[in-house]
Amino acid sequence: MPDIQFPSNGSQASGYLATPASGSGPATVVLQEWWGVDDHIRSVCDRLAGEGFIALAPDLYHGETTDQPSEAQQKMMALSMDQAEKEMRGAVDYLAGLEGNTGTGVGSIGFCLGGGLSVWAATVNPKVAAVVTYYYVMPHGKPDFSKVGAPVLVHVGTSDDFIPVATAKELEQERSDAGVETVFDFYEGAGHAFFNDLDRLGTYNKDLAERSWERTIAFLRSKLSG
Repeated sequence: MPDIQFPSNGSQASGYLATPASGSGPATVVLQEWWGVDDHIRSVCDRLAGEGFIALAPDLYHGETTDQPSEAQQKMMALSMDQAEKEMRGAVDYLAGLEGNTGTGVGSIGFCLGGGLSVWAATVNPKVAAVVTYYYVMPHGKPDFSKVGAPVLVHVGTSDDFIPVATAKELEQERSDAGVETVFDFYEGAGHAFFNDLDRLGTYNKDLAERSWERTIAFLRSKLSG
């Protein structure tokens, strides 16, 4: 599917949409890493469509991508959370309103920067009914976890240089204290971005990526089933 336009706070936003062959299924937003909506994020949407989900990745960098870590960090830090909130809210509303959406609510899945944004999306739109976050990074502060009304599945590598296990445990406690139903899955020896098969950081782990994917699909199906 080509990139699409969808309404966002009285304006228009863009994103990559993948739809299952049947044309219908539960729906989920896919939130980008710091690289932008690149081939990897598009492939995640395509894989979700192959599993029977409607998947939309809102383009929070507005057409820009990079494969350079220094530039990616600059883009991530320059991201306007006000704008990102509006576009995430709009993406969820768009999916929730699709005739082909057979799910109860909308899912949210994200990686790295998008892992943090995936949780954030649930705080700004109550239509989010399931959250999956891979190696959660949130450089723009923390959302109000008490506003998360959806169950959360967190994938974390035990050798992640960006999110040490102790930090992940602190997040686990914060979410528990806020009453958020959260499951943390720790992957022994996995580094940051272990799911990303473009392997820009040299940390891709095929076996752990496949294991986490199976858990992700099972989680989204169980939480979004109509």
